[in-house]
Amino acid sequence: MISELAGYREVEHTADWELEVWATDMPGLLEQAARGMSLLSGMKLFPEPRLVRSLTLQAFDYETLIVKFLSELLYYAEQEGVGFDKFQLNMDGYDLQAELEGAPLASLDKEIKAVTFHRLAVHQTDGKLWMNVVFDV
Repeated sequence: MISELAGYREVEHTADWELEVWATDMPGLLEQAARGMSLLSGMKLFPEPRLVRSLTLQAFDYETLIVKFLSELLYYAEQEGVGFDKFQLNMDGYDLQAELEGAPLASLDKEIKAVTFHRLAVHQTDGKLWMNVVFDV
């Protein structure tokens, strides 16, 4: 998804999958990364029942927080068979409070094994936050 304020796009990568992600703030960057990861994996949700999960994460930098957050979403998909399409994200420094709304997985076309730190760096340009995130497949 590409828009001026927030979005993501797939970046060609030799062996793994990579996304370029941008948003006006850190919660937006996390949400766009989550949406992009879901799209890459071909995640589809059943319409019902709707499920809510709360999540609290702490980190010492944004890159670690990104890996922790996306890894938690992978855990929910793999272990509980749940995916998310609505995100209420609040941050205080490097602490994240998240309320995630989703549903059971109808299908998952491709497996993402892990979120990596490879090429992961958050930077600010033109009033937006940008990052690239690489997924081990």
